[in-house]
Amino acid sequence: MFKKSLMALTMMLSINVSAQTMADADITVQQAAGDVYMLKGPGGNIGVLATDKGLLLVDDKFAPLAEKIETAMMVVEDKPLKYVVNTHYHGDHTGSNKFFSHKAPIFAHENVRTRLSSKKDHHAESLPVVTYKEGITIHLDNEEVQLTHLPSGHTDGDTYVYFKKANVLHTGDLFFEVGFPYVDLKSGGSVKGYLAAVNHMLENTPDDVIIIPGHGKLTNKKSLIDFAKMIKFSIDKVSQALAAGKSESEVVAAGIGEKYQHLSWAFITEEKWLKTLVADLK
Repeated sequence: MFKKSLMALTMMLSINVSAQTMADADITVQQAAGDVYMLKGPGGNIGVLATDKGLLLVDDKFAPLAEKIETAMMVVEDKPLKYVVNTHYHGDHTGSNKFFSHKAPIFAHENVRTRLSSKKDHHAESLPVVTYKEGITIHLDNEEVQLTHLPSGHTDGDTYVYFKKANVLHTGDLFFEVGFPYVDLKSGGSVKGYLAAVNHMLENTPDDVIIIPGHGKLTNKKSLIDFAKMIKFSIDKVSQALAAGKSESEVVAAGIGEKYQHLSWAFITEEKWLKTLVADLK
């Protein structure tokens, strides 16, 4: 296989220009384990399975990055793209669907197709062509890629992807390694469902699994366990406050507490996380 060392990949794929816009952004590659790699750049993290028989792509970021994503994939392994998987419908994970749909079929939960097709500006070519209710398994070369749907978590169409031989888990946005999670309440997500989804992944993957999160750095099961503990703590704290008659403003003013306040980040601040909890739990 035409696979380069991690250092060579990073040097080759880092584009030495300003990253002020997506058009100028870098796409970098990091080996997760075995034949599975993580591509990073603006938007959700991408997973790539690179085999002698072809490639499988998990999520595809924003449309302007499509050609850079393809270049990164070809550097890992110069083979045809065989399959594309969408972990959910958000644009930072499906934006390049139209580009890649002409190269390989797109797999996703049925709600992903429904939500993408409901957008006024959607393109028919961007829609998944293979959908499922509970999950499906894709066999490529000697790897078994297990797609499992979990209901009412980040959205109502979430899929986590487990590469059995490589022992790599791509969580989609059921794990934000960067901080507090985004729970899309308007798209069928729920905080309790999100926690249930995280616990399901913990219970159904090996302890030494390597994890590609939806956003953030390559990590391990300990960080996912800590993430689950934070969500449970948050749900319990806000539920108790609401039961005591506290208002949203009072919950926000009280804060999440010193242990977890450092998880506030640009997209999901501590305030936004607390307001999401209140909106869903009240």
